[in-house]
Amino acid sequence: MPAVVPADVPGLPGLPALPAPRRPSGPYRLCLVCLGNICRSPMAEVMLRAELDRAGLADLVEVDSAGTGDWHLGEPMAGQAGEELARRGYDGSAHRARRIQRSWFGERDLVLAMDPSNLAALRVLAPDADAAGPRLMLFRSFDPDLAGGVLGDPWDGAVPDPYGGPQTAFAQSLDLVQAAVQGLVGRLAQLRGAEAVPPGGVMPGGVTPDRRVADRAGRDGAAPDGPPVAADRPGRP
Repeated sequence: MPAVVPADVPGLPGLPALPAPRRPSGPYRLCLVCLGNICRSPMAEVMLRAELDRAGLADLVEVDSAGTGDWHLGEPMAGQAGEELARRGYDGSAHRARRIQRSWFGERDLVLAMDPSNLAALRVLAPDADAAGPRLMLFRSFDPDLAGGVLGDPWDGAVPDPYGGPQTAFAQSLDLVQAAVQGLVGRLAQLRGAEAVPPGGVMPGGVTPDRRVADRAGRDGAAPDGPPVAADRPGRP
């Protein structure tokens, strides 16, 4: 399956190529997936939708989210996740948790997992090699800070699960989401013929890469060292 966007282009070096759309017309469709669909993937969905809108891509790209587990079906976003989004000007109040189904893979052009554990679960669920291969990636594959790979990244390419943690954990996770959104919106802009964010320029929403780094450095408290196993998450098996 040919890639639409080359793997190395001016402005977005080293970021992965997007798989070709499944349909010759209509919006490009993405699904963002975490464990319970109440923290990471809905935060990413809300932020990505807003930034696509600001980039003029809202009618060209559709985004939704889901979980691999069923503990929170029908529930709203976790309160701390909604609070962190609101603090940055986003509204996640309409979200209700869902679980991804096997049939969804054929309806999405790309599925993005929030961590390697959920990536592995999605590969098992995927109906064919195409869905389990080039159409399935880690969300943070589009973080420009990881363009050279995950070696040295304290989260091994994951957005760590903040569930049950302090507010600083949700802030840390959303920082990582924001970084990946920057690269992903740039790739989608190229896919749809829009102008990509230039190096050192302003990403959709008016956030510069330098400001994003400064925001990370200014956080108080420690973030989780990595995504905890499901058994360590309060309220989950």
